Amino acid sequence: MSALRIGQQQVGEIAGCDADGTRARCRHKHFGSVSRGGVLDRMRFGPTRRPRRVVDLLNPAAALLPAANVIMQLSSPGVGYGVVESPVDTGNVYEHPFKRARTTGTYLAAATLGTDADRALIRAEVDRVHARVRSTSSSPLSYNAFDPHLQLWVAACLYRYYVDMHEYLYGPLDDESADAVYRDASNLGTTLQVRANMWPQDRAAFDQFWKRSLDQLRIDPPVREHLHGVAALAFLPAPLRLLAGGFNLFATTGFLTTEFREHMALSWTPGQQRRFDWLLTGLRVADRVIPRDVWILGYRLYLWNMRNRARRGMPVV
Repeated sequence: MSALRIGQQQVGEIAGCDADGTRARCRHKHFGSVSRGGVLDRMRFGPTRRPRRVVDLLNPAAALLPAANVIMQLSSPGVGYGVVESPVDTGNVYEHPFKRARTTGTYLAAATLGTDADRALIRAEVDRVHARVRSTSSSPLSYNAFDPHLQLWVAACLYRYYVDMHEYLYGPLDDESADAVYRDASNLGTTLQVRANMWPQDRAAFDQFWKRSLDQLRIDPPVREHLHGVAALAFLPAPLRLLAGGFNLFATTGFLTTEFREHMALSWTPGQQRRFDWLLTGLRVADRVIPRDVWILGYRLYLWNMRNRARRGMPVV
């Protein structure tokens, strides 16, 4: 019996569900019985067959894609210098890496799974921080964190974060699923200052927006140095950095398209591509044994933490 099949058996109380997780019937057995149809049987493995939300695309690649997506976001000069020059030390990944990760995860959870109240809360908290992020007289260019056009680029990159994690492992979505996911992704921008009419109308319009935006991107040396450290996990304590930094830089480079590698001055050889293909195979295997519900649980924990901190009067970001 395979490990996956063993993992789909349940000991104790069980309840039958249909393929989409909707409860169809429920029965109880004495504690200690082995049966199918229970909690473990309801766990969903592998890619969602009919994704409708961006979170339906979550898979193990989510653990390795963040640095590549941050590089994409910060390749917009206003976003890049806004992060590098930010006076908000509590949001600095080099000073508070775990808090930075929690803030990003909380925003994604609120934007994709949260209620209207959750999105209003995270917007107020992020706005409070963004109010301090603007260019100064010594900045190489003018920027303001409230600029909806900069936020639109960041939201577009976040949409690509979810789509990329699916496409690198399984290829493009079918048109119906891709359209549904795209409509759901608008909250990634409209949760902040991006107006609904700014989000490209459909995927074709998004592709045109993306191609136009690529011509406006650049990564200057100060931003490149910051991003290289992010990809190499330079912000982590020495043991963790030495253990995982090189691997994370390799994975990050693999997840970048050619134009972003060039902006970062990162080389990529056929041998590295072969090793990256092996990595993708490993991620596909992991997706078959790690339930998708694990990734959703992580987002729900972020939401619980956000609501709990708000009730206790603690900062959310």
